[in-house]
Amino acid sequence: MALPLLNTVILLSSGATVTWAHDGFFTEYSRDVSNGLTYTIVYGLFFTAFQKFEYDNATFSINDSVYGSIFYMTTGFHGLHVFVGTVFLIVCLLRHNYGHFAVEHHIGFICAV
Repeated sequence: MALPLLNTVILLSSGATVTWAHDGFFTEYSRDVSNGLTYTIVYGLFFTAFQKFEYDNATFSINDSVYGSIFYMTTGFHGLHVFVGTVFLIVCLLRHNYGHFAVEHHIGFICAV
């Protein structure tokens, strides 16, 4: 129960840090955008690593029961969602560092969020 709870805390924290980064655009604090995106990316990587650890140490498989099938299907799609979102946010951080975003022009970031 500890690992799923930890992953839930990580996901909630990543929501807070990505909101911090988004607010940084409107206050024009570039450091807030960079820090918020960096923390969110780290949270995404930790979540993905912990999910892999959970899969590796599970006492059941996808073939064991309906529970195993549903568990791996739902958590697998969610893990894929987090992984792809993390990659998008890495691209956004790089674009931000190269000055591609502005207060009135950051649709790529909005779409990634």
